Amino acid sequence: MGIPKFYRWLSERYPLLNMKISSTESTPNIDNLYLDMNGIIHNCTHANQREVKLTEDEMILKVFNYLEKLVQLVKPKKLLFMAIDGCAPRAKMNQQRSRRFKSAEERIKMLDEMRRKGEPVPSDPFDSNCITPGTPFMDRLGKHLRFFVRKKKSEDPLWQSPVVVFSGHDVPGEGEHKIMEYIRWEKKKPGYAPNQRHAMYGLDADLVMLSLVTHEPHFFLLREIVSYTGGNR
Repeated sequence: MGIPKFYRWLSERYPLLNMKISSTESTPNIDNLYLDMNGIIHNCTHANQREVKLTEDEMILKVFNYLEKLVQLVKPKKLLFMAIDGCAPRAKMNQQRSRRFKSAEERIKMLDEMRRKGEPVPSDPFDSNCITPGTPFMDRLGKHLRFFVRKKKSEDPLWQSPVVVFSGHDVPGEGEHKIMEYIRWEKKKPGYAPNQRHAMYGLDADLVMLSLVTHEPHFFLLREIVSYTGGNR
């Protein structure tokens, strides 16, 4: 769900919390990698850039490439958990509904402004509101991702080593909370190995809180580098 400006506040006051890693550098040994997939889907479909027009096939290929890069970067040993937001709790639905209506209204205003300025208007602009549980787009994306996972499991050694769990939009709950529930159930098992090293990818700042409440001693958060220039603090 996110905590507005919390990650920025934390990074500015405690900069040593952040560690930059790249594909050319050695990364910490990670046992379990958890992916909050909605951030990946939004970045690969539109990324708030109205001038970028992609077909659905291109969007799905971008999602595949992004997943490949993350797995190559982290190289999880035991588990890869991919979670897409499912049906939210009732209270969150009210907030989501108001967001969707506001987004649709802003989209109409943006297209009207483009027409007024004489700018070329895309014939079929991508509507980010389709990144919602139960839409045909999410159903098609879920099928493509299941195919992609089966393909990588059969061909790629990096994907063959860990157990891969995919929780789609048809499983209720937000992605990060499905991840937390999985961790809690795993910790209840008698044979759970302590001191495992976890890494979770996601753009929401509430992942900081959620990772702390797991009480796991080795928990990394993985996200893109965000540069803050200007604006309110």
